[in-house]
Amino acid sequence: MNEDRPRRTLYPSLEPRRTGRLAVSSLHELYWEESGHPDGLPVVALHGGPGGGSSPEMRRFFDPRRYRIILFDQRGCGRSTPHSELRENTTWDLVRDIETLRSHLGVKKWIVFGGSWGSTLALAYTAMHRKHVMALLLRGVFLLKESEIRWFYQDGASNIFPDAFDRYVAPIPANERDDLLKAFYKRLTGKNASARAEAAAAWARWEGETLSILGPKQRPPRFDEADFLDAFARIECHYFHNKGFFDSDGWLLDQAEKFGDLPGVIVHGRYDVVTPLSSAWALHKAWPKSQLKIVPDAGHSSLEPGIVSELVKASDMLAEKLG
Repeated sequence: MNEDRPRRTLYPSLEPRRTGRLAVSSLHELYWEESGHPDGLPVVALHGGPGGGSSPEMRRFFDPRRYRIILFDQRGCGRSTPHSELRENTTWDLVRDIETLRSHLGVKKWIVFGGSWGSTLALAYTAMHRKHVMALLLRGVFLLKESEIRWFYQDGASNIFPDAFDRYVAPIPANERDDLLKAFYKRLTGKNASARAEAAAAWARWEGETLSILGPKQRPPRFDEADFLDAFARIECHYFHNKGFFDSDGWLLDQAEKFGDLPGVIVHGRYDVVTPLSSAWALHKAWPKSQLKIVPDAGHSSLEPGIVSELVKASDMLAEKLG
């Protein structure tokens, strides 16, 4: 953990150098942006959720003097359109979108950065397009295994946050609580607008209340916005209900065993309740060339001081090594 070194903080705020929109199908159009050095080391940052949308803080894990920082909003969320759309919205659609964006921006190879669901998508993209990936930087690893979904959305994290769990299940009648994912999916994809809004708020609140050991101040501010909640909850539940659209449970781990000498850093909080450390540990064992940084005083949030410090140190190290 290099505890003798002082903790790093985020790089200063910066605005995009250019932005654009990219049609990836007859239905979906993506928002994308670039910041930092136009000829810098390319990095694409994949946001969480799915359905979370990118945030300005994602730019700040990278030195803008050395990196060409690329962000985009995945299908149906953030500034991409149509909002909260579930049609043509699968893991493999998003993997194709990343590759379409790479080609559109003229990038030959890039570093892929992702946290939580972003780590899932980064691993899936790398499995399909290894030759275009220079390195991976992952945070809060989520393999989208059935055991992970059950731990957080049904039975597991509920034992650590029983008060928040009661608020989460409040919209669901007792006779439907044996399968909460199914119950939420029915409401989030149904025609009853008030039931959909209530379910979206409860679903997102549960994640917001468990993100950080530092409490609500580490929750992204958009967790209070109705439009954000709808896309976040609907798209997340859609992906989880469909088991990530993977061929088998544990598919990502099987692919990671083929990464060979691909460099990468995994940063994970010891007390991450949303995506437990066991997932990062399993990934590290499957991919021995990776470096695993366990942050002893952190949960899941990317903005916890220990997580920030390790991510910034890792991005600086990769710039030195690859730039």
